Amino acid sequence: MTSESFKKANRGGPDFMVTDPTSSVSLASNLEISSHIQPGRLKLLTDEEHRVNLAANVRSIWSIPQAEKKLFDQEQYEKEAEQCINVFVKWEEHQQVDFITQLFSKMCHYQHGLINGYLRPMLQRDFITALPGKGLDHVAEKILSYLDADSLKAAELVCKEWYRVISDGMLWKKYIEHMVITDDLWRGLAERRGWMVTLFKPNSQGNAHKYYRSLYPKLIADIERIENNWRTGKHRLEKIVCRSESSKGVYCLQYDENKIISGLRDNSIKMWNRKTLECENTLTGHTGSVLCLQYDKNIIISGSSDSTVRVWSITDGSLQNTLIHHSEAVLHLRFQDGIMVTCSKDRSIAVWDMQSPSDINLRRVLVGHRAAVNVVDFDHKYIVSASGDRTIKVWDTSSCEFVRTLNGHRRGIACLQYHGNLVVSGSSDNTIRLWDIDFGSCLRVLEGHEELVRCIRFDSKRIVSGAYDGKIKVWDLQAALDPRTPNGTLCLRTLVEHSGRVFRLQFDEFQIVSSSHDDTILIWDFLDTEEET
Repeated sequence: MTSESFKKANRGGPDFMVTDPTSSVSLASNLEISSHIQPGRLKLLTDEEHRVNLAANVRSIWSIPQAEKKLFDQEQYEKEAEQCINVFVKWEEHQQVDFITQLFSKMCHYQHGLINGYLRPMLQRDFITALPGKGLDHVAEKILSYLDADSLKAAELVCKEWYRVISDGMLWKKYIEHMVITDDLWRGLAERRGWMVTLFKPNSQGNAHKYYRSLYPKLIADIERIENNWRTGKHRLEKIVCRSESSKGVYCLQYDENKIISGLRDNSIKMWNRKTLECENTLTGHTGSVLCLQYDKNIIISGSSDSTVRVWSITDGSLQNTLIHHSEAVLHLRFQDGIMVTCSKDRSIAVWDMQSPSDINLRRVLVGHRAAVNVVDFDHKYIVSASGDRTIKVWDTSSCEFVRTLNGHRRGIACLQYHGNLVVSGSSDNTIRLWDIDFGSCLRVLEGHEELVRCIRFDSKRIVSGAYDGKIKVWDLQAALDPRTPNGTLCLRTLVEHSGRVFRLQFDEFQIVSSSHDDTILIWDFLDTEEET
């Protein structure tokens, strides 16, 4: 160290301090520096004085030649690091963790990043590969079975062992089975495409995994095509001409994958084969138009303008029961879980207990509407009714007590559906309204039909409506529930094929089935369109 540099380092400063030999400033360096100090200016520091004046000593050390300083720093570091490690390994585990925690708290973010990069590989464990080696293949399969489709595809590419676990565990088959159970669209595709018969059964074929792995992209392609066809209105149309002998018109219908059952203006109920579109049975007995019906796996229940409700065997079409209560036409009915609700032009609603087809008893009559009650729907919580008096009334299902009235339509209400907390209604004011049943508030008004909205259905994605203008409209339900969406964007598609009033419709993920005053039933297929078939 030169005299000039020493003077600059100590100009105006206190007596130069010699630190403890074990500090970061070495004894050798201090001795070198001390040769420039006059007698009487050298003194030892206490611990407290050392901490206070450490900064001044560090400034002086930078004037030491760099090569010499680096050599010293490395030797001193190795010595002190060894001492620290020797002490560290003697501590209990919790003491070691506590010490490292304190040490980390003294570090900067950059140091944390370096240490993280070192620790990450140490903490990684390929448990999927390790588990089968311990006889725990089923655990590895269970873990991977929680992946979604994109993650499952990525997992196949990790390594051969992961691919083997996925293949041997038939995880693509299990994924498809899970989707079929939980999603109506997947379940419908399984039935429509015919591969439902291979699911939920053990597979003995060696190439079964490849079959289901290749099936997945086909399913996705079908789903994308369906969604696009709904948006663009592309469909394949099938027609049933009912050929009624007297008065023409199909007032009501219900369908499944095997059959369509319709109620006609000529007083009959006709059962149609879903594949051949041929009439397989005709039920007669009503003396007026069949205005409403519903069926399950055992029975058909119908309501008529002859004021009666009739119960039929779905197997052979035999009449099981006739209920005489209403004094005028039975306009609508619904049944489920041992309860049936009917409504009538006589302004009343009847609630029935159903023990069997031959044992159906009146529980309660609900009175409150001031005009014909055109439609009812219900679940375990509420009965919902709509009337020509422009109101929707809500009743408690258990007690049959009145709950509230929904007001808003400017003319009589012809149709509604109730599900969850949502009611969707159609009226002769040509509008559709969406309601929150718990608060009684109108969420949205849909405009577009030119005449009375006669029938309406909705699912989680869409509302489909039919009107006396002969048109069927498809609406975006989720967009309609968002108050920020402009009204003009809500109608996705208008379908025009009927030549008369649309009386009734039902739809699922793949199709709409509608009936009309023109004496036809139309099937609008959005899966297998004309172009694709």
